Amino acid sequence: MKKLSKVEQSFSGTRKMSNRNRIPYITVDTFPHLGLLTALRFLEWVVDNPEGVISLPTGKTPEYFIKWTKFLLENWDNDKGLKIRKKHGLSGKSKPDLSRLHFVQIDEFYPIDPAQHNSFNYYVKEFYLKGFGMNPDNSLLINADEIPLSEGRAYKEVFPDNKVDLTLRYREAKSNIEQIQKDSIMMVDEWCAGYEQKIRAKGGIGFFLGGIGPDGHIAFNIKGSDHFSTTRLMETNFETQAVSAGDLGGIEVSRNRLVITIGLDTITYNPDATAIIFAAGEAKADVVKCAIENPPSNLFPATVLQKLKNGRFYLTNGAAVTLKDFVDDYYKRGVWTKNKTERAILDLVKKLDKYGHHLTIEDLKKDEYCRLIPGLSENTVNEIIDSVKQKLTKGMFQEKNQKYYHTGPHHDDIMLGILPHISHQLRQPSNKFDFTILTSGFTAVTNKFIIHALQDVLRFLAEDKIQMVHYPDFFVNGYKIKWDKDVNHYLGKVASGESIQRRRGLSHRLVRSMVEIYKLKSIDDLKTQVEKDISILEKSYDGEKNPPDIQQLKGMLREFEEELVWAHFGVQVKNVHHLRLGFYTGDIFTEQPEKLRDVLPILNMLREIKPTVISLALDPEGSGPDTHYKVLEAIAEAVRLWKEEADVSNLRIIGYRNVWYRFHPADADVIVPVSLNSLAILEEAFSDCYLSQVDAPFPSYMLDGKFSTLAREIWIQQMKHVQLLLGKTFFYENDLPRIRAAHGLLYFKEMDVDTFLEQARELEKSMEGF
Repeated sequence: MKKLSKVEQSFSGTRKMSNRNRIPYITVDTFPHLGLLTALRFLEWVVDNPEGVISLPTGKTPEYFIKWTKFLLENWDNDKGLKIRKKHGLSGKSKPDLSRLHFVQIDEFYPIDPAQHNSFNYYVKEFYLKGFGMNPDNSLLINADEIPLSEGRAYKEVFPDNKVDLTLRYREAKSNIEQIQKDSIMMVDEWCAGYEQKIRAKGGIGFFLGGIGPDGHIAFNIKGSDHFSTTRLMETNFETQAVSAGDLGGIEVSRNRLVITIGLDTITYNPDATAIIFAAGEAKADVVKCAIENPPSNLFPATVLQKLKNGRFYLTNGAAVTLKDFVDDYYKRGVWTKNKTERAILDLVKKLDKYGHHLTIEDLKKDEYCRLIPGLSENTVNEIIDSVKQKLTKGMFQEKNQKYYHTGPHHDDIMLGILPHISHQLRQPSNKFDFTILTSGFTAVTNKFIIHALQDVLRFLAEDKIQMVHYPDFFVNGYKIKWDKDVNHYLGKVASGESIQRRRGLSHRLVRSMVEIYKLKSIDDLKTQVEKDISILEKSYDGEKNPPDIQQLKGMLREFEEELVWAHFGVQVKNVHHLRLGFYTGDIFTEQPEKLRDVLPILNMLREIKPTVISLALDPEGSGPDTHYKVLEAIAEAVRLWKEEADVSNLRIIGYRNVWYRFHPADADVIVPVSLNSLAILEEAFSDCYLSQVDAPFPSYMLDGKFSTLAREIWIQQMKHVQLLLGKTFFYENDLPRIRAAHGLLYFKEMDVDTFLEQARELEKSMEGF
């Protein structure tokens, strides 16, 4: 391993660089700090290699790398830039000129129009060549329009449905079009070989920066890729397709789209290359551990970096949380805490697959972490058992006279995070509830779904089954009233099992929404606008950013879905709020929250509702969608401002996590029993209400199915973990019916205002400068 650069040394105090691992790594506290570290190291390398060959990543992970790189270049010689450069070992360096660098595009979907905003070719040109001031003439790019195909045809002629059948590499063509496709695939393969040769002719890649996928892939080298692989056209796996669904407009598209990617040997061809993988959040922790701690293996593509003396991993603490060094430091540094004892015991029962009451003092002493517990004795396990039971007791406590303000970054976040807890508190009439979704959520609705819904509107209008449009004042004021009736009508048809009438209920809400958006004045105006929207959507490419009016229409459909969920429990439309914060735009990088635009609407809700309990998605490291931690930042600022004008000494903050990011049971303050009934309600309510999500168009990489199914599986797994500690008999022989009925558990944290704001302030500080 080559010694650390000056930039790396300036960060290594946060968490030491480890020589015990097969690939060295550095950790930082937050996602934005990860971007700062990566940007500084990149510019440090460019200073020494002004004409070097670089490959930089696409997607959302580079957001803060791009922002910090541009910030540093724009402020290189002023006080802001000098302060950062001095702190991190770049003082005395002249501003680097990126125009002499040679750029190599890492990967691309195939086929895809390079002019589309969701193509990686577009991304590279927009954010790197243009954004960093590079010379396009020095770049090697993957452009589907420029890859030769049989008989000089365009890819849209050869692959009219954008599907490429790679079995044609090995079998005979069965038709003329298949022969053209077969010949074209061979020509694409030839082009890939030429691309590889051009990279090697430049001496290989000198600086590589990439993310790591849920299956451990780097570039599009999925799990199982050969370490000697080169640039090629290939299929992907489900995990990669799930992640790509957001780029391509849904899993239906990404399942059938191939990719062109540089190979693992391409990345490591230059033995002096600086190759960095960066990752944020606990969701990446397991694949990071496999890459860093395992010997080279096709199962773990990133282990290929072990070939390079300048191979590195840059990680947030969450992404490093399962690494052996990181775990050792957690237990062996600093003051011993109850949390350490609880975590060590809970991890031991899972590791040994042994019930807590069967653990012996010898088991504890043999474990490298349990034996560190101060005052270790035969009673230690019983103390932790009692502690976890107390968390369960908290989870069953029936609150009274509380004002709950439940918030979610997206529609379905609240349900997937804490529905069983909410449903029990709703049963107490003295409790008051308001629900707020902070973003419009339109990106979760596919064009295909909204087209079918709008076609239903036309059909029901033609059959005169949307009779409200005939009311004399409907297009003036009538559309504004009885929105609760749409909800009640729809759920009534859920109860009676009338699926067509449910679609009619959705059509009613879409009509109201369109009248509001477009200020329509008549039935003819309505029909014309529906037809116009369908035409626009049908002409759009999959994954294309919709016009603002269609974004709003999709968002209002999602809002109807959220109202349906809480109407299951008697919550009225007026208590389900939709803030549509302005930072959520549908762009690849969402904007930072702003005070006037994004914070004040939340503050005004706090002033109006005066909650005693606020719930929020606690995702500080960006494991899930990037809107999660940006919403967290906006809520924290609103709470801070409210604290200046109101007594919040009794205000409690509930921090929940769902399918993207989970608590270790030792880190949770409250554990809620989840019954079979609650599990069934989750599945049924999700399927009945989140109409646009039933087919899981944007699934988690962890499950090819609905988010509700994944949430259920998580709660069941959490039950099994705690059950190992407490024993099965604790549950099925318990005096309390809720414990006996439990077949799942959900976790959340409960904080006072100051604790919450302290955590949020660390995130805010890491974003200062933008």
